[in-house]
Amino acid sequence: MLAHAAGRALPASLSGLKTLGPSVLLLLGTGMAVWFNRGRAFIALASLLAAFAGYSLALEFGAASFAARAVYAAIAILVPLNLLLALFLPERGVSHHFNYRWLMLAVVETVVVAWIASAGRSSLSGTAWQDLLEHWLFRSPPTPLAGRLTFVAALFAAIWRAWPRPPRTHTRPLDTGLVGVLIAFFIACEWVAARSAFNAFMAAAGAIMLVSLLQESHRLAFRDELTGLPSRRALEERLHGLGPVYAIAMVDVDHFKKFNDTHGHDIGDQVLKLVAARLAEIQDGGRAYRYGGEEFCLLFDGRTLAETLPHIEKIRADIAAYQMAVRGDDRPKDPEAGTKLRSLRSAEKTLSVTVSIGIAEPDDVLSTPAGVLRAADKALYRAKEAGRNRVSR
Repeated sequence: MLAHAAGRALPASLSGLKTLGPSVLLLLGTGMAVWFNRGRAFIALASLLAAFAGYSLALEFGAASFAARAVYAAIAILVPLNLLLALFLPERGVSHHFNYRWLMLAVVETVVVAWIASAGRSSLSGTAWQDLLEHWLFRSPPTPLAGRLTFVAALFAAIWRAWPRPPRTHTRPLDTGLVGVLIAFFIACEWVAARSAFNAFMAAAGAIMLVSLLQESHRLAFRDELTGLPSRRALEERLHGLGPVYAIAMVDVDHFKKFNDTHGHDIGDQVLKLVAARLAEIQDGGRAYRYGGEEFCLLFDGRTLAETLPHIEKIRADIAAYQMAVRGDDRPKDPEAGTKLRSLRSAEKTLSVTVSIGIAEPDDVLSTPAGVLRAADKALYRAKEAGRNRVSR
């Protein structure tokens, strides 16, 4: 009840924030979701905004009125239901060919909830809805059983989507944010009798999505989507913070154009993911980055070239020794199912991948990270000219 206590402590001049705060956060988050073209975030925030606005409007008839209880039961069911549908559908962004279906769903939900809430107030709505609301499945507060069941299903779906699974070893901020939004919304529904607590947790749900959207934009800017490694922009920022001792290695996949021309771009993507996964395992404090195309960069902050060379040689040898199984057309999209299938039968085709590596460190001539990076790149070309699949200094 800390949120409730904090809400009542607001001075009279700021009491409007109890209602205005959640509205502003949810509206701002909805606008950001449209701007970033994030479909699931938009559905979550638009549902929360509509729920908060609808319930606030229904409270004008009194918290104990049928209208308020009907709208409360409806939002407790429909918000997690909308999220559940969004979680099972592919992310297509906000503007796409089928977005009219979501618009139609929103209109239908709004009309139906308004119709039910007006039961007893017009001949059109009748009074049957009043009896239905007393059914054990829809009786509230607290959260009706139908809402709790929908919430549990949506929460499990959100956790399942947020859980990192190979080849993705890190969570996406928006996926994790949706879990937090569902929890915050459920707490808001449970504490609906304490208006300030309800408002506080609705605001918390909006704030969680706002932060998740900002983190997602940072991830897209600083992490390579194909390999999962930090991107070139992240590398360039890190170079500015290096001390006097460091080593930089440039890595290039040998004959990568030949892989693409012979086997297709899908196989080329597999090669890049394989190399990235091995480079990410580098020891001795090294950090791998996707530099661009088939080029990668290894950065060793606080390590000399001599200290890092054995680890770089090991990574090169590990990549060369790995036999990559070519994915067939019948390979399942799910990584776990693909792993099981690979254990039951041998791959029809395997490919060997090698990399050439150039490494450099600062000295009297190379005094800046940019200069060391260029020196490592020149060393990389020397490795290629010497026959590839080797490390050059």
